[in-house]
Amino acid sequence: MSAKKPAFLVTGNDLAPQALALLGDYDVVFAGRTPTEEDIVALCGQHDPVAIIVRYGRVGAAAMSAALSLKVISKHGSGTDTIDTVAARAHGIEVLAAAGVNAAAVAEQALALLLACAKSVVVLNERMHAGYWDKAVHKSVELEGRTVGVIGLGAIGLRFARMVDAMGMRVLGFDPYAKDLPAYVQSADLDTIWRESHALSLHCPLTADNSKLVNAQTLAACRRGVIVVNTARGGLIDEAALLDAVRSGQVASAGLDSFAVEPMTAQHPFRGEARITLSPHIGGVTADAYVKMGVAAAKNALGVLNRRAERARS
Repeated sequence: MSAKKPAFLVTGNDLAPQALALLGDYDVVFAGRTPTEEDIVALCGQHDPVAIIVRYGRVGAAAMSAALSLKVISKHGSGTDTIDTVAARAHGIEVLAAAGVNAAAVAEQALALLLACAKSVVVLNERMHAGYWDKAVHKSVELEGRTVGVIGLGAIGLRFARMVDAMGMRVLGFDPYAKDLPAYVQSADLDTIWRESHALSLHCPLTADNSKLVNAQTLAACRRGVIVVNTARGGLIDEAALLDAVRSGQVASAGLDSFAVEPMTAQHPFRGEARITLSPHIGGVTADAYVKMGVAAAKNALGVLNRRAERARS
């Protein structure tokens, strides 16, 4: 009788075939499309995985305690805010992210949202379908020559910066950890970014220090009519303050791909707000990125497991 394969838990209902092909020595368990934290804890207790690939849901201390064999948690993407990294360290579990593999996809989504806001794409589309022809009364925003503040200069932020630079925008960038910035990014502090930017684009991880970074005070410090784009994490924005700023005209429009609570609730006040363009956190969800993130997440996890196995044999 053959020995039971160790388990990989995937907190989603699928994984790219190219990634699954790397995991032939393991029993891959899928948690379903929208697993709750309780679902993940239960599956950890049932299957005792050696690795978790995190797509959706939160992996907290209870899941780690339930999976006694767990050695690595690998994010199917670049952000690890849905993983309790403090608890992971306490359990001796390594946490890795597939950093940079979805940079093109997310940067393109940020650019799409910026253009949708500046050019009123959604509103004009709806007006046209309703039979209106607004050429005589509508004025879009021309982005060439205007300033965009990019907060977070990792792989995604820098790729977005390169795109808007190619459009003739001036790029101000803030990232306390970034070094050797390209010539088209002018390093700036946050006060300068709030004061001088015609548009803001968020590309930083969510931490305890930057939660609600965009709030009533920082929005008030911005130019009137600023555009706000967020393809990073919803918790970076005080959503009530943003809504007030949009309704007052302090913020001309916002393009948002992430939210404080996901999925967005049916009662969320952003729904129906004409000058807020929404997408369901799909910036990194392209056919190409799906494969790249899955393969990177699998390779990251296998790298840890293989290294630990080699160490145990030596």
